[in-house]
Amino acid sequence: MKTEPQPLEAGETSKRLTSTQGVTRGLSIVDLILRIIAAIGTLGSAVAMGTTNETLSFFTQFVQFSAQYNDLPTFTFFVIANSIVCGYLVVISLPLSIFHIIRSAAINSRIILVIFDTVMLALLTAGASAATAIVYLAHNGNASANWVAICQQFNSFCERTSGSLIGSFGGILIFMLLIVTSTVAISRC
Repeated sequence: MKTEPQPLEAGETSKRLTSTQGVTRGLSIVDLILRIIAAIGTLGSAVAMGTTNETLSFFTQFVQFSAQYNDLPTFTFFVIANSIVCGYLVVISLPLSIFHIIRSAAINSRIILVIFDTVMLALLTAGASAATAIVYLAHNGNASANWVAICQQFNSFCERTSGSLIGSFGGILIFMLLIVTSTVAISRC
């Protein structure tokens, strides 16, 4: 036999309702913090890769070899992908995250945010994966294809490109956490 819930009397609140709102608000605050960290990571990755260049003198100062990020279209795609994701985080995602702290029961905007987060995760993963393949070749080369490793000569260039990948992969992990956090918050509303 099912028991029907008793109606609330004037001035009473349901404990379950307030605890759910508290958890949802807590998840919204964690969501905001993660989005700020992701924005900083993707911005740092884009700036680090976008300002990467190194010039080496060969015999004389008139013969020089240079390596710049825009010499490789993959690195250009990496910079553009990280810039788009950072722009999304700052312009769309952070204001909505602040809105979710204020109004924790907003479901439709959370669903839209999960969809956009998934698209940005895919874009960031594509850019970081493509750049990782080039950085790997720069460090190790490929003997079968007669590609030599350039990192022995362009050490600073390779260090900066490798470092920029760290922020981007950190952003990927944070986006995974954001999607899980947002779906948990949606299920609690």
